[in-house]
Amino acid sequence: MLLNRQTGEANMYRMGLRFFSCPIFHVRNKQITLYYRKKYHDIMCVAMSGASRKAKLFEMGTAGKCLHDWSACHDIIKKGSGRSRSGKQGDMTSEAEQKYLKLVDDVIAQGPYSADWGSLMDSRVPEWFNRERLGIFIHWGLYSVPANSNEWYSRNMYIKGMPAYEHHIKTYGPQSEFGYKDFIPMFRAEKFRPEEWVRLFKEAGAGYICPVAEHHDGFQMYESELSHWNAKEMGPKRDIVGELKAEAEKQGLVFCTSSHRAEHWFFMGHGKEFDSDIKDPMQKGDFYWPAMPEPDNQDLFSKPYPTEEYLDDWLARTAEIIVKYRPKFLYFDWWLQHEAFKPYLKKLAAFYYNCGVQWGMDVQICYKHDAMMFGSGIVDVERGGFAEAKPYRWQTDTAVARNSWCYTDTLDYKSSEEIIQTLVDVVSKNGNLLLNIGPKADGTIPDGDRRILEDLAAWMKDNKEAVTGVKVWRKSMEGPVCNKEGQFQDQQALVYTEKDYRFTAGHGNIYACCMKCPKDGRFVVQSLRDSDDQNVPEFHGIIDGVDILGFDDDVEWKVGAEGLVVQAKGIKSDFPVVIRVHVE
Repeated sequence: MLLNRQTGEANMYRMGLRFFSCPIFHVRNKQITLYYRKKYHDIMCVAMSGASRKAKLFEMGTAGKCLHDWSACHDIIKKGSGRSRSGKQGDMTSEAEQKYLKLVDDVIAQGPYSADWGSLMDSRVPEWFNRERLGIFIHWGLYSVPANSNEWYSRNMYIKGMPAYEHHIKTYGPQSEFGYKDFIPMFRAEKFRPEEWVRLFKEAGAGYICPVAEHHDGFQMYESELSHWNAKEMGPKRDIVGELKAEAEKQGLVFCTSSHRAEHWFFMGHGKEFDSDIKDPMQKGDFYWPAMPEPDNQDLFSKPYPTEEYLDDWLARTAEIIVKYRPKFLYFDWWLQHEAFKPYLKKLAAFYYNCGVQWGMDVQICYKHDAMMFGSGIVDVERGGFAEAKPYRWQTDTAVARNSWCYTDTLDYKSSEEIIQTLVDVVSKNGNLLLNIGPKADGTIPDGDRRILEDLAAWMKDNKEAVTGVKVWRKSMEGPVCNKEGQFQDQQALVYTEKDYRFTAGHGNIYACCMKCPKDGRFVVQSLRDSDDQNVPEFHGIIDGVDILGFDDDVEWKVGAEGLVVQAKGIKSDFPVVIRVHVE
């Protein structure tokens, strides 16, 4: 609540908070900040202007009344407001949830997609996804404030023995006195400039962006009717997702978004294992709810089994994102493969795909593992990829750092060379790269992230045609270095040689990308040599032109038994070099 003694104006956070105790006045420069410590797990800040210079401590039962009078405020602080657990705000949230659940059913009923895999497999990969091969993922939220360990700080700070647990106590105090929620007023995003972000992403060659709408911690980065724990009502007081969508579309980028809400079922549960601010009883609408014990999170049938109440909440939240922001693809993280989510995920997919029909565009869900039936969405491989080209479209999401998706002060950055090599390798195998950056809590892009984006921009300025609007060639690669298939294969950089090439085809050309520029400027592409046997599926065509993208001088080239040999005197590059081959 912001209350001005002279004007009597007041504005209260609409948070649905209950059972508060121990409000504490902190006085500085005649500005009194009142921290209402909730008995169980929430916090609310009230600032009042006044002349008092004493810090006072009162006991109270409940809070929530919007006040317009200084003396009334003082009385209510001492006595409590008597707000019930079933107050109006809870009813409003319930009404909003029912509205979205009904909308889901109504849209599914209109078709053409129904909530079964057979129907959902009729969906199509959006055309823009076939064209644009680089996207920017954005992990930004409350976890950016401590900037420690990684984006799982909200979980790990409540697990004894974890580095985040020890760091939290040393830096902020015991978890019973300073919990994860207490980072909310510290997350101000005061330097967030969406137009600058999007311009940087666009210059780096990205065709789409995908900010995280809600991570496992449960704090929404968008305006919501379903929870007051969101960036529009708290912290930055801005609709982060909405602002990024508006700016992306203004600058011609495709807007997508992601939800990582599913894992919230257990993500805060470790806080109940010792004296912290995460305590029962709690109910839907509370920030930490439900904070269940963490299961084996790879067990498809693990217990405690997500409840109908929780799954309805997940479905309504995701539907709200779809309706409000119309993402052109929707990304989900990994826990959706759990059995409990299956009927809800089918309903959500049918709803989303039918919305796409109503909007006049193809949309799809990007999923991990086998959360969805193969062919009903876009396969995602986290921090990994495939050894060979696939006949289906897929995506890998990876980050500029090996050890975190969000900003921390101990990031292990990849080199720009490695990032560009990853992009080239992924596109040659029919995939897309969703590259994550992690802004600081104040909204600035860290120098390390910016350097990689600027290097990408320089490389894409000359070579974008080799990775945008292209298809796979008859071969995806040649050379000794091949990445392993599967997830989490990026913990060590591959060391490519001048014999390693990746191929794409498009715009009337074959693109042979040399992953490591040879010092002598001599390139040998064995896959384009004269074929000894015209009955095998090797190249047997007429090359009538060869040049190197971004290299202004003419090159010498010839085709023989050794391969396509290209000599480019004086060429130097720290990044992959693209040879453009025009075929008659």
